[in-house]
Amino acid sequence: MSIARLGHGLRVALLAMLMPMLALCAVGPAQAQQDVPALSDRVIDAAGWLPADQHDALVTQLAGLEQRLGTQMVILIVPTTAPEDIAAYAQRVGERWKIGRREVGDGLLLVVATQDRKLRIEVAKALEGAIPDLAAKRIIDQAITPAFRRGEPAAGLADAITRVEALVKGEGLPTPDEGATGHANGDTDWTGLGMIALVGVPLIARVLTQVAGRGFGALATAAAAGWIVWDFSASLAFAGIAAGLGLVVALVIGAMGALGLLRDAVSSGRGRGRGHHGGWGGGGGGGGGGGGGFSAGGGGDFGGGGASGNW
Repeated sequence: MSIARLGHGLRVALLAMLMPMLALCAVGPAQAQQDVPALSDRVIDAAGWLPADQHDALVTQLAGLEQRLGTQMVILIVPTTAPEDIAAYAQRVGERWKIGRREVGDGLLLVVATQDRKLRIEVAKALEGAIPDLAAKRIIDQAITPAFRRGEPAAGLADAITRVEALVKGEGLPTPDEGATGHANGDTDWTGLGMIALVGVPLIARVLTQVAGRGFGALATAAAAGWIVWDFSASLAFAGIAAGLGLVVALVIGAMGALGLLRDAVSSGRGRGRGHHGGWGGGGGGGGGGGGGFSAGGGGDFGGGGASGNW
């Protein structure tokens, strides 16, 4: 098989792999997952469900839990988790925020979707012994949903915090004095995204443009950069920016490669010309081709433990 036919085959195969990804990007806005909000407080009420005084009282209660036992618990209230099931959404938020001490991993997330009338207690793996699925379900059924049905959401959430503290207290986890809570912020990791933009995207662009050519390589780079950043940040906005950046970088690298080949060809031609007229022979001139205040502990590992309910 000739090199030209092999290259054509690679391009066709790459295009076949990219078409589903590009199709997903095209329909993405209509089926987009909810963005993970920034972790700015112990109680994040994106639905405006709680009065300010009740919100502040819950924040104080959660801060006391962390001061006494070290365990981090966050309450997130959103209008809806659609199109995701609340369990999938809660696990995605938990993995992104990394609630819990870095050395211990003792984090717990309580998600309430007011329009869906659903809630979820998501338990980090380190707390699954203290709060197994059955215990989480009992908290929902006995403390939270009865209060929600009475129109007293803050009372139900406060009762849930009290029950969580009682369960964690009996687990024998390290106290705050025995293990620091860490300082890793749960917001977007700008350093990681910066490294992807400055190092990862150009490297991907260089490899793919060499393998698949400038056109297909640029499309492949855009799709790969968008996919990686979306998986890293769970934000379609960041993914779109990364895809655009990948496309531009790949096109620039491809153009630079073409100019380099043209320069080498011209230099080689001049060298042959000088040799014909008795000048100094010699090679062709080488040339390098270089061409809120609250922060998570950073340790919670959420594996799907917990329970869901509705009211």
